Amino acid sequence: MRASLFRHGLNLWPPFLFTGIHVAELSADYRRARVELRMRPWNRNYVGTHFGGSLFAMTDPFWMLMVLHHLGHDHYVWDKAAEIEFVKPGRGTVQTAFALEDGVPDALRAEAAGGGKVLRWFENAVVDAQGETVARVRKQLYVRRKPGR
Repeated sequence: MRASLFRHGLNLWPPFLFTGIHVAELSADYRRARVELRMRPWNRNYVGTHFGGSLFAMTDPFWMLMVLHHLGHDHYVWDKAAEIEFVKPGRGTVQTAFALEDGVPDALRAEAAGGGKVLRWFENAVVDAQGETVARVRKQLYVRRKPGR
């Protein structure tokens, strides 16, 4: 699927549409993405800053989707684990960027070639308009070659 069409579909997906999450960029080669979280009355916590669940949700599917796109349907790619560290209160529009480095898909494919599972951590930061880190997020992906492929 063309990345631009997929990006629009993600922006219309109810968990993103109704929480203020906006996919601002998804590169045509699925190697880069930029996601914003706009402050809305329904994603503020009691003290008026971004709800932590929304900060995490804005990062949720992207590493898995980007890696899956590059490995194709010959592999299982799932989120295995996740961590978030809240660094400072998030206010206004915050954003995060994902960049799948050259060689990572090939390395994952090679590591999974024997049929065993591969676990790989990916990291990104959520930053505010001043570029200050609001949260650090780590996602661990499970990759495995499908039997018979």
